[in-house]
Amino acid sequence: MSIPNPKLLIVDDEPSVALTLKMIFQREGYEVATAASCAEALRIIDDRAAFDAVITDLNMEREDIGLEVVKAAQQMAPKPVVVVCTGYANLQNSAKALQMKIDYLATKPVDLEQLIGAMSVMLRRRDDGASRATAS
Repeated sequence: MSIPNPKLLIVDDEPSVALTLKMIFQREGYEVATAASCAEALRIIDDRAAFDAVITDLNMEREDIGLEVVKAAQQMAPKPVVVVCTGYANLQNSAKALQMKIDYLATKPVDLEQLIGAMSVMLRRRDDGASRATAS
């Protein structure tokens, strides 16, 4: 991980999932904020909070509502790494998420070591791309 203390927003309506992910990523050196709903996540994002990455559940208050979090996150500058995490993936919602150019799609139960490793790689790639763009 190239960013010291990367900032991560975790959005999940299951408290145990949000807490587990928060503890795991804090142990890895991340600063972690959580939101228990799409509405709460959108408020945090609207408050101009800056995040290096966003992990959102797909189905919370209603089916596929996590895609609203994806849209909002993709409007942030700089754009964070966006991960969709779901226990209810189907061909339609997976295709929608991938068409939105999310960075990673994880299915529950999540392989935490794989997610941590992927997050590190995605953040490094994002930072390498940003530093090349500013050097040009």
